[in-house]
Amino acid sequence: MAKYIYEYNNWTNFTWREIDINALFGEVRNLQGKLIGQMNMLGFATKEEATLINLTLDVIKSSEIEGEKLNYDQVRSSIARRLGINIAGLVSTNRNVEGVVEMMLDATQNYQKSLTNKRLFGWHSALFPTGHSGMHKIEVGRYRTGEMQIVSGAMGKEKVHFEAVPASDVKTEMDKFLKWFNGKQTIDPVLKAAIAHFWFIIIHPFDDGNGRIARAISDLMLARADGAKERYYSMSSQILVERKRYYEILQKVQHSSGDITEWLDWFLQCLKNSLLATETTLEKVLRKTEFWKTHENTKFNERQRLVLNKLFDGFEGKLKSSKWAKIAKCSPDTALRDIKDLIDKGIISQQLKGGRSTNYELSDF
Repeated sequence: MAKYIYEYNNWTNFTWREIDINALFGEVRNLQGKLIGQMNMLGFATKEEATLINLTLDVIKSSEIEGEKLNYDQVRSSIARRLGINIAGLVSTNRNVEGVVEMMLDATQNYQKSLTNKRLFGWHSALFPTGHSGMHKIEVGRYRTGEMQIVSGAMGKEKVHFEAVPASDVKTEMDKFLKWFNGKQTIDPVLKAAIAHFWFIIIHPFDDGNGRIARAISDLMLARADGAKERYYSMSSQILVERKRYYEILQKVQHSSGDITEWLDWFLQCLKNSLLATETTLEKVLRKTEFWKTHENTKFNERQRLVLNKLFDGFEGKLKSSKWAKIAKCSPDTALRDIKDLIDKGIISQQLKGGRSTNYELSDF
């Protein structure tokens, strides 16, 4: 069996072929600069809205990569509350959601702070507030004391995909990692984000949650690269799209003797795709801002504001009067009155199909 990267001497003296990644690295830096420039020309409310959307996506998609589905409204409400962003229709959240949000906000809002054992243990405790991962009791808020294998397949036919650094070496390896992470190197923070992600995954220092914490570490370093707390793109959303390749590359490069060019190339490509995907998110934010600006003197009740904001934020499925009643917590008759009022104002329109399955959508404005 091929050796793991950490079985080589001085394994963390990573090397890469600059010629193979320079052009892509330049493109990423250019796109980042362009995006921040565009955002800085917009008003405070628009920047706040874009940050809220991207942080929400980051939390949801990072958990989804691990097979855990979080509720969009709960995550959005939790982030809005913690950042003091005023949004309609705040919902209550559970400890699970609060923990992931807490970690992500600490990483992105306090990006200039040093990364320490204590801070990482805090993140880990926030991710596993009950001390369990699913049904299993795990070591929380400290580095693992047991060996770690990533295995798939039925009992008796298991396939080992990865065997992490021995438990006895975890603390030493993490001290080395944190010293490098907090140190002043000449390396660009975007490349540092990519290396940190890979390095942390190879150590796999916790019983569980290593993937989510690795992505939070990347986000922290990307916030340093942008020099801003505002987040206008979501790397985790893109990793979810490219999840199969993400695991393939990790699996391949874990056996490298120190050259991580392929990993850096994948990470930069994924980051580039994430920056390009942001243009769609931005269009949504601008459309919403434009709408409320146009209608600043139009009279709406709270139910109407709530549902209209939902439509702008990427409403799933079709809007029917029954769904309206459920979202706005009102009677079907009240829902129909609200809808009729908005149709009369030219804000929403009825889709052509009539009868019981009448759907409504936002009119072009």
